[in-house]
Amino acid sequence: MGELENCPKCGKLFMKTKLRDLCQDCWKEEEAAFEAVYRFMRKRENRAATIPQIEKATSVEEELILKFIKSGRLQVTHFPNLGYPCDRCGKIIQRGKLCESCAGELKNDLEIYNADAERKKQLNRTTYYSNKE
Repeated sequence: MGELENCPKCGKLFMKTKLRDLCQDCWKEEEAAFEAVYRFMRKRENRAATIPQIEKATSVEEELILKFIKSGRLQVTHFPNLGYPCDRCGKIIQRGKLCESCAGELKNDLEIYNADAERKKQLNRTTYYSNKE
């Protein structure tokens, strides 16, 4: 069952569920915006449109278009010029949260951290002997 919350867009009380994070009225507005974007993108000549072009043609805000892409409602495989910014550097990507460059850097940093942790672990295992007579 949902939780009682205020709509982040208009402030009305509504029952938030996994499927809906907006009140009924704002959800209907968002659905109408999605339909406008999808109708525009469905036309063959518009399939290569960029986000600014979609925004200009449909009057739907960029933030909302990005939400449709991130949630998977607009499939980037069908529309090659669509994407959203990498969470770290802002480069336009089509899947995941990080671009390949940032993901590679993160992977390298983790490998260095793990190697250092293993080296420290080995140092702590060193046994010292004294030569008492």
